[in-house]
Amino acid sequence: MHKLNNKWIMIQAYKHNGELHRQWSHSYVIEDNEDYFICVSVRSYVIESDGRKWHTKEPALFVLSKKEWFNIIAMFKEDGVCYYVNIASPTIYDKGFLKYIDYDLDIKLFNDGSTKLLDVSEYRKHAVEQNYSDEIKKILSDSVDHVYEMIKNKQYPFDDDAMNGYYAKYLKTVQE
Repeated sequence: MHKLNNKWIMIQAYKHNGELHRQWSHSYVIEDNEDYFICVSVRSYVIESDGRKWHTKEPALFVLSKKEWFNIIAMFKEDGVCYYVNIASPTIYDKGFLKYIDYDLDIKLFNDGSTKLLDVSEYRKHAVEQNYSDEIKKILSDSVDHVYEMIKNKQYPFDDDAMNGYYAKYLKTVQE
């Protein structure tokens, strides 16, 4: 069932302990399929857990996995598409929100093909403070390896043409 297609929705990221970490004010669901929620965000208002508020600078596409332990944000920059990967729980739809647990580790894929693993110290700190189980730590480690393999093989969703296609579909939809 594709109940969220063509709907505006808010996205919420939580921490393992259940605390709200970050919230995006609005995203447009361009596709809701068996594997992913695919949402476009343009000038979203973001609220951080510490109360800080800001607007996103460039259009972005969220590819929120329903099955795998990651999600990506494809950012449309002047010099090409840049990918930011959150190692996170699968995304669920709950009470009008798309929700996932953010497990700190992030991978940035630059448009020149280089990558960088981010927030390792934050992950280590939270793993202890929030008592991540050995099972969760293994899932997260395997997810990092899996994402790097997907990037290396240019597997979906690390596909500029597909991301640009979704964004073009969004632009056509909102102009109708």
